[in-house]
Parts: sequence; C-alpha cells; structure tokens
Amino acid sequence: MPGSASRRTVLAAALAAAAGTAGAVSAAAAAEPGDAEADTAAAVAGTVANRFWSTFTDWRSGTAEGTRPVAGLRPGLVLDAPLGRTDYTDPHTGTTSAWEYALWTSPEHTPAVPATEVIASWNARTPAGTWIQVELSGTYSDGTRTPWFVMGRWASGDTDIKRTSVDDQTDGRSTVWTDTLAVDDPASGLRLASYRLRLTLHRRPGTTLTPTVWRLGAMASDVPDRFTVPASVPGLARELTVPRYSQNTHVGQYPEYDNGGEAWCSPTSSQMIVEYWGREPSAADLAWVNPEYADPQVCHAARSTYDHQYSGCGNWPFNAAYAAAYPDLNAVVTRLRSLTDLEALIRAGIPAITSQSFRKEELTGAGYGTAGHLMTVIGFTPDGDVIANDPASPTNDAVRRVYRRREWENIWLRTKRYNASGKVVSGTGGVCYLYFPDRPTPAQRKALQAVGVL
Repeated sequence: MPGSASRRTVLAAALAAAAGTAGAVSAAAAAEPGDAEADTAAAVAGTVANRFWSTFTDWRSGTAEGTRPVAGLRPGLVLDAPLGRTDYTDPHTGTTSAWEYALWTSPEHTPAVPATEVIASWNARTPAGTWIQVELSGTYSDGTRTPWFVMGRWASGDTDIKRTSVDDQTDGRSTVWTDTLAVDDPASGLRLASYRLRLTLHRRPGTTLTPTVWRLGAMASDVPDRFTVPASVPGLARELTVPRYSQNTHVGQYPEYDNGGEAWCSPTSSQMIVEYWGREPSAADLAWVNPEYADPQVCHAARSTYDHQYSGCGNWPFNAAYAAAYPDLNAVVTRLRSLTDLEALIRAGIPAITSQSFRKEELTGAGYGTAGHLMTVIGFTPDGDVIANDPASPTNDAVRRVYRRREWENIWLRTKRYNASGKVVSGTGGVCYLYFPDRPTPAQRKALQAVGVL
C-alpha cells in the first residue's frame, strides 16, 4: 500500500465525524462535478497564509529566555544561558534524563487567513546531546486562547530522544492530529485568529552544546470543503532532472520504521529532492545500513523522519526538518492553491513534494489506490499533464510517471472525497513540502514569494 497514512487517515476521519457527517454530505452535494465553478473564488484566493521567522531581526523580535540570536549568512537562534534543568521521560523508551533548557517565544502573529488548520515547520541543527520542542498557542476568533500544544519533539538523530509527535492534545475546540492543529467544528465559524510559536532548546547538563534553529513558522489555512476544484489552464512545459528512487526497492527492510519500504513514500520523496539540490548523507551517516541494500540513503531518510508516536515516516514537518538538516537547505510545509502555483515553482527550477489520496480508478496509470501518498512533482508536459517521480513504483527506472492534469489536480487539491466504501473522508487540500537553497536565484526567490513562502 503506497504511503504512510493509515493512521493519519483514521485521525482525519475522526475529525470529520466530530464536525458532523451531515455537514460533509451537504458539502458533497454542493461541490460535485459540474458545479465546481461556484467555489472558484473561495478555492483560489485567501485560503493560505504563511509566516516564517528566519532573519536576525526576526529572532530579535521574539521573547528570549536564555536564548540568543546569532548573525551570519544563515542567522539562527541558539541556547545561551540555561533557565534551569528539567527531567524528560521519553515515552518510547521509558528513560528519564535531565536536560538544561532555554526558551524563545515568537510575537503574536495574525495571519491574513483566520484558520481552521495550522501546521508548524522548522529548520534546525541538533548535535548529539541536544533536541528541540516546538509548541503553538492560538487565539480564537471569539477572543479566548488555546493552551500550548506540542507540535513536535525533534532531534536529527534518535539516540538522545525518540523524535515524536504528541497525541491526545485538545481543549475541546481544537485538536492536534499528529502534525496539524485543527478546529474541531469549522462549520461553527470558529477560527484561529492569531498564534504564537514557542521553542524550547535542550542540551545535556554541564555542556556548551546547543541546537541551532534557522527557521520556524507555520502555515495557516481555511480551505473550503470541496470534492472537486476548477480546472486550471496549462501554462508550462518543463521537466526537471530529479533523482529517481522507488520505495518498493526497500520492501521488508527495517520494518521497525513503519513496516519497511512499502510505507516510505514520504522519506523517499524527500531524499529525491535533497539530492536534486546536490546534498547527500555522508558515509558515516550510512554506516548503520546493511551494505547489501541498494540506495541506503533512502533507509537513512526513513530512520531520520520516523515519528515514534505516529509510528510512521509521514509526519510532514519531520520530513521538512530532515531535508533542512543538510547544509544551506531550507524546507517548509505549506499548501498551494492551484497547479498554476506549482507551475511557477517548476518554471523556477523548484520541484515539490505533494500529498494526495485517491481510489485506483481516479488516477489513470497509477495502478493503485491509497489513503495517503507523497509524490515528487518534477514537471509538466506540453499538454499540461503532471510529470511526477512516484515512489510507489516497482523499480527506480519506473519511477517517472505522467498523470492526467485534470485527475491529478483534483486528487491533490480537494478536501473531501469518497473512499472505496463510499464513505466521505478527507483530502489534503494542496499540502506540499518545498525544499530550496538558502541563497535562491532571483527567479526562485520570486516564485517562492509568489506562493507566500518568502
């Protein structure tokens, strides 16, 4: 089964149920094929807003408690003077360890889009003996506040702590579903009007070690319920040369990481784009991989993105953080509004990793259906069809696929769909990972600005 989304799908179904099945059915009636034009304005404009802190001025603008900004070509935030010590009991090992810690809290940010969902992402270096925690707190449209929700506990390695999301976080109005904070009942009109992010930097007591965080931010969105989206007009014919890796090459390998390669669509896609930008793991990074295995860097990516609570490699921000751990790479999780946005990125030489779910008959040529799957979009044909490196392929040579434009944009951009049983379930609404160099070209910068990332 392609993808690593079975548990995410269960959570999304629970969220849909909380919002009310009747609402989902009425949305289906309003947005079936033939009536998609009615949603054009809502589907294209004013649905996504990003804010990322990454400059020296950004880091100085927050509230520092034992942290300090550092200047340079890649400004960041480091641990300066610990506030004290805290004990952390790792829920996945049972080990309790003492850590020094310090804090940074962002200013309150009011996105242009009052949100039904917020997804945080971050770029950091965490040497052995360090790790970070990312939290988010929001203010609702009625003026009340959420508690601080943990959006991730992260380390590049897995010897100090097991990187993890945190389940069972809710205030009865919003809930954290692995990597996404979502309003429980969007039909009520309740929205997250603003939010703050909080970083906690940890290190082994008595050392001078520190994590360095280069980028922290979130994507806020209010994408309307839709079973279809308006057809876009093709505007580009270009194909990028991106390495091709099949997740299925790794079936049965390292089953402790989400049952092995059959579920590694996300880290396999991440590795393709990391190498597109000329980065790769070192020999030391790969020393743990069985030398008989082909493409050991994919095994490394799976281990480096594995979420021990989600029990999978498909945590969106964890994949972005993995990519950004390579020198001078940035990575964000966001939503795009259309294939036109994606064409603008491809035109500038920036591939994208997209998240989608579909029945077998909904995507001609795929040969499978999936509750959630990641692909790497590398270009468009002269007819506007999507060229994707699809990791759910039998071999590396078979990874390059061409998918029909109309089918592909619909399975990617919709927020509701019918599964094989005829039940209404969620779609991702245009979620993607964007990885790009710290010093983009003018054309790349313009494209990233156009989609609201820079």
